[in-house]
Amino acid sequence: MNRALARLGRSLRAIAGVPVALLILFEEWGWRPLSRALGRLTRWPPIARLEDRLRRAPPPLALTLFLAPTLGLLPVKLLALGLVHAGHAALGLALIAAAKLLGTALLGRLFVLTEPQLRHYRWLARALDTWSAYKQRVKAWWRATPIAQAVARAGTAWLRRWRHWRAGRRA
Repeated sequence: MNRALARLGRSLRAIAGVPVALLILFEEWGWRPLSRALGRLTRWPPIARLEDRLRRAPPPLALTLFLAPTLGLLPVKLLALGLVHAGHAALGLALIAAAKLLGTALLGRLFVLTEPQLRHYRWLARALDTWSAYKQRVKAWWRATPIAQAVARAGTAWLRRWRHWRAGRRA
C-alpha cells in the first residue's frame, strides 16, 4: 500500500511538474532575451539617464517601480478577457500574448536595474533566493527527463543544420 501511494505521489508530481517546468522555461527564455532587447534602448541618451536614475532609486521607490507594470497591465489583460468573452478570441489571445511579452520584457529590465535595492527587503531577498533554488531544482528535473533530452538533441541537430545552411549561403 505504501509503495503504491509513493508511486502515485511521484506520478502526480511528474504530471504537475511539466506545466510548472514549461512556465519556468518560458519565463527564463523570455525574461533574459526580452530584457536584453529592451536594454538596447539605452543607446538613446534619455533612456540611459532614466536607467541610471532607476539604479540609484531608494528601495521603496524601486519596489513601487518594479510592481507598477504588473498593475498597469492588469486592465489590458481584463480587456483581452472581455474581447474573448465577446467572441473575439483571436484578438483577445493576441492581446494577452502581447501584454505577456511586454510585461516580461519590462519586468525583466526593471529587475536587472533594481535587484540590489529590492534585496534590501529581507522578505523579498528570501523569496527571490527560494524561487531561484526552486527554479534550479525544476530545471534539473526537466533536463533529466527523456523528453527534454530528446528536445535538446533535436534542437542541437536543427541548429547545426541551420548554421551549415547559412554558411553555404554566404559562400
